[in-house]
Amino acid sequence: MAMTSRLVFLIAVLVASSYTTEAMKKKKFTNIQFYMHDIVSGPNPTAVKVAGQLTNSTSSNWIASTFGSIYVIDDPLTATPQMNSTLMGRAQGIYAMASQQDEFSLLMTITYAFISGRYNGSSFSVVGRNPVMNEVREMPIVGGTGVFRLASGYCLAHTYSMNEMDAVIGYNATLIHY
Repeated sequence: MAMTSRLVFLIAVLVASSYTTEAMKKKKFTNIQFYMHDIVSGPNPTAVKVAGQLTNSTSSNWIASTFGSIYVIDDPLTATPQMNSTLMGRAQGIYAMASQQDEFSLLMTITYAFISGRYNGSSFSVVGRNPVMNEVREMPIVGGTGVFRLASGYCLAHTYSMNEMDAVIGYNATLIHY
């Protein structure tokens, strides 16, 4: 009886390890570039403040006075920095002003959902800290759907342009998926 149990266990371990090895062989790597248009001002904003301190804060430190502000976004993703270029998808989620000190940083929970091209119907999600004033910011990819199912990886963000609080952010994402 004990010998049979050990044999069954050994077979199960071998099957599981061969499945894991096969799954590892099927990993795919994708690099994708796009631009996110985060528009806070004007008649049709794509980012809306839903919580935070009152705007008439008496603090002389802009970063400290915005701490705790939370925005919900539905930003367009385009192929080039121009708003009228090919619409690739939408960035949907939230970001919060996460610093009280000297560094302007956000905590982001955003899903990049694609609506055209070979990634149509697929998405990936980023959750992490974004120190906005750094030239290049690296954030983790924590999952995905469709073509990006079970994605992991990272994305590099850089601010292409900024006008007051409106910004165009370039993304270069490297995804590992099945």
